[in-house]
Amino acid sequence: MENSQHMIKVLDQLDTRLIRRATIGLFLTQSIASAALLASTTVNPLVISGLSGQDALAGLPSALMLGGASLAAYPAGRMMGRLGRRYGLLIGCVIAISGGVICGFSVAVGALIPFLIGLMFLGAGRGTLDQARYAAAELNPPDRRGRALSSVIFGGTIGAVLGPAMVAPASGIAASFGVAPLAGPFFATAVLIVIAGLVIFVLLSMDIKGIAARVIGLHTANNPTPATQTQKPEEPGVAKRAALMELLTNRNARVAMFTMISAQATMVMMMAIVSLHMTHHNHDLGEVSLVTSGHVLGMFAFAPLIGQLADRIGRRLMIIVSAIIIAAGCVVAPLSLMTPWIGLALFLIGLGWSGCYITGSTLLTDAFALKDRARLQGANEVMVNIASAVGSLSSGILLQAFGYNIVSAIGLMVALLPLLVIVFSRPTGLRQEPHIVQAQ
Repeated sequence: MENSQHMIKVLDQLDTRLIRRATIGLFLTQSIASAALLASTTVNPLVISGLSGQDALAGLPSALMLGGASLAAYPAGRMMGRLGRRYGLLIGCVIAISGGVICGFSVAVGALIPFLIGLMFLGAGRGTLDQARYAAAELNPPDRRGRALSSVIFGGTIGAVLGPAMVAPASGIAASFGVAPLAGPFFATAVLIVIAGLVIFVLLSMDIKGIAARVIGLHTANNPTPATQTQKPEEPGVAKRAALMELLTNRNARVAMFTMISAQATMVMMMAIVSLHMTHHNHDLGEVSLVTSGHVLGMFAFAPLIGQLADRIGRRLMIIVSAIIIAAGCVVAPLSLMTPWIGLALFLIGLGWSGCYITGSTLLTDAFALKDRARLQGANEVMVNIASAVGSLSSGILLQAFGYNIVSAIGLMVALLPLLVIVFSRPTGLRQEPHIVQAQ
């Protein structure tokens, strides 16, 4: 306890102000970027339907954005490892701004192909900016990482409220200039990302890697662990392996990756079809919106609490609890067609996703040495985005072919995958996760 207090005191003297400023900057970046991307995402189905004349293509924009995010995630991670988080995030802003502008002009002139290209750029920008959460984790000692990371993700709550609310005003402004109304949200996206870039440029003007190295050094010095009980941050010979193999061969990284993959796939699969499921059973749009709001509330509103729990009770236990919560949502979902029951199911799925996403991201940060983190976090983002795309594209097919009950059953099985991975990735020694300060 005395060592921990001494470490905190030294950190306060050295880097606390910079860490606080960076955390605020990352929170604002997440809030603004989330609002920006949701403003355009809200109208994507309407735009693609209008430009193509095909309602069946309504899911294509989401798939293209996820594809762009998947393609950009690993290069973005490597870039951040070399250039630093600040410049990597700024490049992500430039890509997203380009996507917003391309989409806006494409909608204005009625051009389908450029619009699809713009969506890929938007997705690539999002895939880069999503890695801002890892910067918050790096800047804090292991026993604070969950809270720091969750505070950044909590910014998504603001974006979830402001993004859709901006659609009508942005469309009205575009119409007042004689431009197609639906072009407005895309130009608004570009403007908001410019603001996010300014926040990054001003508030993240610091040596994040240097601060992170000092944090790790102080924590290691004040929390010595016997060599026989410490899980090494880097395994011998791992540097020459492919990034995916590095993730699979590190116990903590394997648990973290499969946790985020399963949670993302389940959440997207269940969320993507809930509006169709409800409208097929005569629910109105107000009820659909209510269920969606409850889901988003579960995803973001409890992030700070989840971060604290991840730090206090341990990463693996928090993952187990979160996976069970998602599974409970999948069990509840088909039990009734009443709006409160559907809303409860989607709320639980959102809450469980939040627990898996925050804790998995924190555990992944714990798993590797500082010099390798950004690259391997980027590789993990590729897998998570692929899982998201698969969940999105398969949900409608499964619903049409087998019905909502089967989709929920598949979601249940996928949601429980982290429990199996934890069982087969059990630490071999006593207290193999000293980075959690053994609160578990």
